[in-house]
Amino acid sequence: MTRYAFLVLLLLLTQTTWAQTQRADILIRNGRLYDGTGNTWTLGDVAIRAGRIVAVGRLPATYPADTVLDAQGLAVAPGFIDVHTHIEDDEVRQPTADNFIYDGVTTVVTGNCGSSRPDLRRYFHMLDSTHLSVNVASLVGHGTVRKAVMGRARRVPSEVELQRMEALVDSAMRAGAVGLSSGLIYVPGTYSRTPELVRLARVAGRYHGLYATHMRNESDSVTFAIQEALKVGQEAGLPVQISHLKLGGQQNWGRTAALLRLIEDARRAGQQVTIDQYPYTASSTSLSTLLPDAVQADGRDSLRARLARPAVRKAVEISMLARLKRRKLKHFSYAVVASFPPDTSYNGRSIEEINRLRRRPHTARAEAATVLDLVLQYDAGMVFHGMSEDDVQNIMRYPQNMVASDASIRVWQEGVPHPRGYGSNARVLGRYVRELHIITLEEAIRRMTSLPAQTFGFTDRGLLRPGLAADIVVFDPTTVQDRSTFEQPHQYSVGMKYVLVNGRLTVRDGRHTGIRNGQVLYGAGRK
Repeated sequence: MTRYAFLVLLLLLTQTTWAQTQRADILIRNGRLYDGTGNTWTLGDVAIRAGRIVAVGRLPATYPADTVLDAQGLAVAPGFIDVHTHIEDDEVRQPTADNFIYDGVTTVVTGNCGSSRPDLRRYFHMLDSTHLSVNVASLVGHGTVRKAVMGRARRVPSEVELQRMEALVDSAMRAGAVGLSSGLIYVPGTYSRTPELVRLARVAGRYHGLYATHMRNESDSVTFAIQEALKVGQEAGLPVQISHLKLGGQQNWGRTAALLRLIEDARRAGQQVTIDQYPYTASSTSLSTLLPDAVQADGRDSLRARLARPAVRKAVEISMLARLKRRKLKHFSYAVVASFPPDTSYNGRSIEEINRLRRRPHTARAEAATVLDLVLQYDAGMVFHGMSEDDVQNIMRYPQNMVASDASIRVWQEGVPHPRGYGSNARVLGRYVRELHIITLEEAIRRMTSLPAQTFGFTDRGLLRPGLAADIVVFDPTTVQDRSTFEQPHQYSVGMKYVLVNGRLTVRDGRHTGIRNGQVLYGAGRK
């Protein structure tokens, strides 16, 4: 054999071996690749093998693959990461997580607002057994920890109780929590003081976790609430994630510049601070948040006993009316029931409407009494309309801001929930990128991918890079859109042609395949 013939044979053998070892399970061809960094798109291909990205770029026409997906004219991006969800209780009922998948979401962070599963080790084991269609990471909830040690007591914890809470946070972080969350408008989190939060956040920080907070106030006292969140992060020595930044109540509209300046000043001083936001002018939480904190201490029996006293009930009503007046409103029309199991005919109706259905006087005082009657029956899930579209857009322009839904896994046709659970990402891509040009498509994708991955420590997600997990979304930037509305929320987003979770096709040609290939994403404490 001549030297030339030997070299040719060697080249052929090398090519054959390369093709065999690099053969892709799935090859995405001819897409506009948005790598997640915020850089402009490039034309190219993505090869996937064994759940990982193995090649990105202009790949040879002969590149071997079992399945080839044509992405010509489509955007190819890392799977979206929803940093603020509440999926607890819905994983088993709806493990395919259709509302997230059709919105391009491949990873969710749960355990927010101070509420998580009390035993995260057991919870993660359950998720491993259930197999969801999305990846799941969890925070450990401050409210959950406090309730386990102190119940709903309205007082400062003793040193012994603090140490017990620290031990619970430590255990959760070693189980794989990605940080500590707080919900400081909810019982029992609302009864805590800053030093308590610092002590517990410091434990999370030892395991490279962050502090994610639904702050103590999101309306009149929002400046103080931000300052407290920054103080917790500074004294505990860990990053701060401010959940669903907003300004509630007409009296507060237009204050966004001052709030964002507080956050940016902290960053300039060297503090790691990020925020998230859902792109809507209404919030959603429980009806009981309209009541003063003090009256809700020590559980529902205590609440019933207090409200049975005419003087206390009158004082609570006066407090609610004062809040309504601060909002510059005459009725509770802004408060709409999302879910009220004792009487589902109330779903989708405002407190003002329900008060009229009950044939009560058309006065704010009568509506406040109706609120109390409903709370004593069941703590309804609510939608509260009260934000400015200008403020939503101003907050969206802030570069350290991530997209979040603040939603559960939606069960189809159950209740009249906030549309954010179906369309947050698609709404940003359709309305705020394509129609209003508030941010660019490259920037929106960065907010949904690499920024949350970096913030929560998902080192193998959030970018189109060889070696990283193959969480990928392929969508049409010209048609992607949310369809869910406040009046008809149960509608999936459109425009996502392919969604891959850990290398498996979970949406193909716009339809969920039923694949459930999600994984638990553990924090650094477990690793």
